[in-house]
Amino acid sequence: MRLDKYLKVSRIIKRRTVANEACETGRVLINDKVSKPGTEVKENDIIEIRFARKSLKARIINIVEHVKKEDAKAMYEIVEGEEDQE
Repeated sequence: MRLDKYLKVSRIIKRRTVANEACETGRVLINDKVSKPGTEVKENDIIEIRFARKSLKARIINIVEHVKKEDAKAMYEIVEGEEDQE
């Protein structure tokens, strides 16, 4: 699955356009490498996102095309930092 889509489906980032912009500006890393929106993600990859005032590091647990909002957190585990509470 594409990185920008994974970020949206997992609800790490709520909108795909925002995920795409974060990737394009170099604020998203996969396994310590700057990644573009079209980069394919795999299970056990480590995603790091640098937001304005904080950062989040998470390990991909599973990849699914569609998931309910309440089940999205099961797609990843937080390694470092904390996610938005929206």
